[in-house]
This record gives sequence, C-alpha cells and structure tokens, in this order.
Amino acid sequence: MIENYLNSTFGLTGRTALVTGAARGIGLAIATALGRAGASVVINDLSEKSCAQSVDFLKIEGISASSICFDVSDPVAVKNAKTQLELQGVGIDILVNNAGNQNRKALVDMTHAEWQKIMNVHVNGAFNCTHTFLPDMVAQGFGRIVMMSSVSGQATMPLIAAYSTAKAATASMARSIAVEYASHGITANAIAPGFVKTDFTVGLQQREGFDTYLQNNVPSGRWALPEDIAPVVLFLVSSGGSFVNGQVLAIDGGLLARMG
Repeated sequence: MIENYLNSTFGLTGRTALVTGAARGIGLAIATALGRAGASVVINDLSEKSCAQSVDFLKIEGISASSICFDVSDPVAVKNAKTQLELQGVGIDILVNNAGNQNRKALVDMTHAEWQKIMNVHVNGAFNCTHTFLPDMVAQGFGRIVMMSSVSGQATMPLIAAYSTAKAATASMARSIAVEYASHGITANAIAPGFVKTDFTVGLQQREGFDTYLQNNVPSGRWALPEDIAPVVLFLVSSGGSFVNGQVLAIDGGLLARMG
C-alpha cells in the first residue's frame, strides 16, 4: 500500500528528463534522484568526457541514462540537440535548467562581455532550452520545467551582482511560464538553493571565516549538499507537486528566514 502510494505520487516511470549542466554537482544529484524515481535521464554538459563518466555512474545505479553535449547559450546548438534526440526517438517531458557559471567581481570592474557571459548561460540558456522543448510539452499536454535560481536572487552579497541578477531573472521566467502555459498541463517552478558544497563554490569554501559565517547565519548551521537539493526537484516534477506552479522554493537551511 505504502509503496504503491509512493510510486503513484513521486514515481517518474515513463518520463524522460533533460538536466542541463549535469555532469557533476547539483545537476548530477538531480539526474540521479529523477532516475532512481524511474525517469529516463538525459544529462547535458559541455565536456563529452565528463558526460560519459556521469552516464556510466548513473547506469551503475541502475538508471536509464544518456548524454548530449551542447552549449545552452547557443540557440542553434540547442535546436540541433533536440533534433538529435528526436532521431533517437527521445522526447523530453521534464526539463531542469541547471547549467550555470560564475564570475566573482565588483560590478564596475566587470566588463560588458563578462556580464553578458553570465546572462548568456543562466538567462538565455534557460530561455533557449525552454523555447526549444516547451512546444512539444504543450502538444502532449504535459510538461515539467524547473529553473535553478538561488537565494542570491532574493538577497545578495558583494562581488556577485551579475549572478544575482541572472538568478532573479530565472525565477521570474518560471513564474511567466507557469502563468502562460498552466492550461496546457505545464508546471514551471524555480528552486533557490543556499550555499551548497560543490566545485562551484570552492572559492567560498576556501575563504577564511566563511564556515563560521554559515554556522552563525544559517539556522541549520551547515553547508547544503547536492543531495539536499535534488529531492525538492523530484517533488516538483512528480504527481505530488502537480499543483505547485510559479513558485520559488528556497532550500537554504533557513538563511532567508533569519532576520539577523
């Protein structure tokens, strides 16, 4: 009885998920969680070698997995990727726009090109992938889209103006998709992780005093791990999350809830 409930509520058997930026870190954790719930997983990243290694890992876990390498910031590359998937008979039901980059620099020291590179990956990349895969979701009357926002889209710190701006934009994009396409069986939400211990945050991990900052300011008193983030995505794309739409869910150990 319990197993049937869990499978019917959170199971993803018969669904196919594309997770961008998924060769490691949060993206790989998300792909793993969705795959363990029964989805066939397509991971995307820039490195063929990294993608192949991650696919091997997922298959060892018993997950149906494949990869496709393309740059999410290149709309032509995204369209070509969809064509390749179609030739393999693969249609995407679930899209997790996870790919991202970072450049920690003061706003006035950042060049226009550096600013645009952040926007190209986070904002344009999410748009390119959604613009490409959403029409088929609409046609079939089902789709799940999850944007990777951040607590820095709601509160920020020095040296991440571009990143914070981009993450606020992806949250807004999720709301817009939800409003425009809910009647077609689509949900779109964003998650807003706090400080997650991955390769992406090595600079912060090495910053003197930062662990103490987390202990003093995050009520849970620790870094998040990728495995803390992935189950929330699973919930959002499952039947259990079907009435959650246009939301930004913070996964931050209580950081944003704290007044001081």
